[in-house]
Amino acid sequence: MNRAILVIYRPAAGRYAAQFRSVVAAAAELGVATVALLPTGQPASEAAGLPCYFADLDDREAVRATVTTILAAHPVERIFPLFEGDVLTAAHCRRDHGIPGLDPEEALTFRDKNVMHRRAVELGVPVARSCRPETVGAVAEFAAQVGWPVVIKPYAGWACGDTHRVDSAEDLARVWPLVADDRHDYRVEEYVRGVEYHVDSLLRDGGVVFDQLSRYTYSVLEFRDEPGGTISRKHDLTPAERRIVAASATVLRGFGMRTGVAHVEFFLRDDGGLVFGEAAARAGGGSIVPAIQAGRGINLAGEWCRLELDPGHVPAATLGPEIGTEYLCSDRYGRITTITTAQELRALDSVLDADVWKTVGDVLAVPTASNDVLGWYVCEGRDFDDVRARFKVIRDAFQVVTDPVGDA
Repeated sequence: MNRAILVIYRPAAGRYAAQFRSVVAAAAELGVATVALLPTGQPASEAAGLPCYFADLDDREAVRATVTTILAAHPVERIFPLFEGDVLTAAHCRRDHGIPGLDPEEALTFRDKNVMHRRAVELGVPVARSCRPETVGAVAEFAAQVGWPVVIKPYAGWACGDTHRVDSAEDLARVWPLVADDRHDYRVEEYVRGVEYHVDSLLRDGGVVFDQLSRYTYSVLEFRDEPGGTISRKHDLTPAERRIVAASATVLRGFGMRTGVAHVEFFLRDDGGLVFGEAAARAGGGSIVPAIQAGRGINLAGEWCRLELDPGHVPAATLGPEIGTEYLCSDRYGRITTITTAQELRALDSVLDADVWKTVGDVLAVPTASNDVLGWYVCEGRDFDDVRARFKVIRDAFQVVTDPVGDA
C-alpha cells in the first residue's frame, strides 16, 4: 500500500477498541494502511500486525517528534485522534507536516471552553453566562448575579472530571481549596435548568452528511447519583429540537470543521430557550458510538475515515426505531465477587448490544468522572418513554456483588 493513515489510540479500558477497529477496517477497504501511535508501555492486541509506535501521549512535543519519525517511514495522509485529549496535539502534528484536517486554531475552538463559548457568541448561538474564577470573591459575586448553583469546571476538561456543582456560599468555601491553586485552568458557568441534548454528526467539505439528535435521560453533572443514559430522537422532532440540530450545524461550520466527526451538546431551558453547552471534534464518548451503530447501521469513527479518504463516500445510514443506551453502574464498592456478564445482558428482551468492562476480582471505587463506569448496554423501543422504561428493567437485571477490599 502506498497510502497510510495514523491513528492516535489509547487502549486503556477498551473504550475505543471498536472505534479503532472500524477505522482500520475502513482504511483497509480503501487500500490504505494504518499506523498506530500508542501510549508508552501500552501495547494493544487489536493493533497486532500494524506498524506501532509509542510515545507519552500527554507530552505534546514527544508526540510531535514521534510523528515526524513516523512520517519519515510511512506516507501518512490523515491523522485520526480518537480521544478528546489528543485532538489538539493531532492538530499540531497536521500543521507540522501539511496534513489536511483541523489545524491548532480550529482544534482549540473545540478544546478550550473559553474560546469555544466566545466563538459561539460570535456565531449568534446562545451560551450560559460565565466568569473567570480569579478570586473566590469573583465566584461569589457571579453567583449573586445568576443565582446558585454555579458550575466550576476545567476549561479544557472532559467527562465532568474535576467539575463541581456549587450550591451555596458554604459549598463554595468547601470547593474553593480544591481549585484555588489551579484557578487559571477553570471557568465558572451558571447552572442551566432544562433538558440536555447532543447531536452526533459527520461532515464532508463543510456540509453535514449525517446527524443524529439524542436526549440525555439524566443530568451529566450528577453522574454519581444517576446512571448515564441517552435516547435517540429520530421521529416527530419538535420545533425546538429542530432548532438544536440547525444550531449544531452552525457551530461546526463556524468552528472550522470541514470533514470530520463531532459531538455537540445543548440545553433546552425550561422556558424553551436554547443554550449551547460544548462541542468536541471526535465521536461521542461512552456507548454513543455503539448505540448509533445499532440504530443507524454505521460506525461514526469508521465513517469519518471513509469520508476523509474517499471524496465520493456517502454514509449509508438507516433510520429504524428509537435507540437508547445507558451506562452500567453500581453503588457497591470493593472487590467484585459476582457480576452480570455482557452475554447475559444481550439475552434480555430489547437489548441489542452490551459490554461489561469489569470482571470478578476487579476493585470498584467511588467514581470521579462521568465515564468512570462498569460498561454499557444498547436497547430499542417505540419512543423516548418506552426506551426509558426498558432502561429500568435492564438496570434491575444487572447485578454486582462485592466484598470489602482486604477481606479473604
